[in-house]
Amino acid sequence: MVIQVQPDVCELACLVSNIAQTDGDYSTPISALMLYRRSFVTNPMPCIYGLGLGLTVQGGKRVTVGDEIFNYEAGQSLITTVDLPVVSYVTRASSVEPYLGVRLELDVRVIAQLVAEMEFEAQLQISTTRVISVMTLDQGLKDAITRLIRLLAEPQLIPHLAPLIQREIAIRLLNGEHGPNLRRLVAIGSPSQQIAKVVTWLKQHYTEDVPMDDLAAQAHMSPSTFRQHFRAVAGMSPLQYLKNLRLQDARQLMLNENLDAGSAAVRVGYESASQFSREYSRLFGEPPNRNIKRMRESA
Repeated sequence: MVIQVQPDVCELACLVSNIAQTDGDYSTPISALMLYRRSFVTNPMPCIYGLGLGLTVQGGKRVTVGDEIFNYEAGQSLITTVDLPVVSYVTRASSVEPYLGVRLELDVRVIAQLVAEMEFEAQLQISTTRVISVMTLDQGLKDAITRLIRLLAEPQLIPHLAPLIQREIAIRLLNGEHGPNLRRLVAIGSPSQQIAKVVTWLKQHYTEDVPMDDLAAQAHMSPSTFRQHFRAVAGMSPLQYLKNLRLQDARQLMLNENLDAGSAAVRVGYESASQFSREYSRLFGEPPNRNIKRMRESA
């Protein structure tokens, strides 16, 4: 069956496919912008999504967070507002109609500045909300992203125009259906902001012994309230989140620095190699050495 691209993203799909002509991940001269192409359905892969906007412009993709599933097809956008361990995979792709995707990192400082400057029709409800959302791509946002990708053909203009277009994209996101989630990220004193601060701290200290009660104190919450809000935001407990950070980093150390499993385990904060191996197998589906070997052979 031939999969048709939605008409409103045909131009965007053509732009991406002209740059990403073979399967792979494509960095661009705009450092926050990445393009992706896959000509086959992929296996589920644990990874971490940071603050950013993801687009499917052709094909389909699925992201799972804990026990929650997010599907986003051509013409849909996905926002994550804190670094989030997810399982991601392409669900619809072929050599004739490959999966094509776009990822744009967002700057929390720009978001905070714009929230302070903009006026919004609806009052923000201060609550704890899952920091991932999927929405249909509206015309204004699609046009802005199209202009940003077109700008890659004019490298001399990128330093001058890319920041302006990225700011426009942030404004359109805040003014659209993704807006409440982004606003909660920077709403002072909101549970989502407190959890986001803890997540930022964990990213910098995940190799250390981290008492959960200390994290709760950082968030100015009781331990039980902290665990409740953390799970509501991240889809997993603080301890599961910490394990994900350690295991993801250990895999990168083994791939990029050729460390053995035991050395990688120690580097990321594990005291027991057997515990590391068990938890690695649970997350990635096979023991460390076998997983790394298979990944290298696939590459």
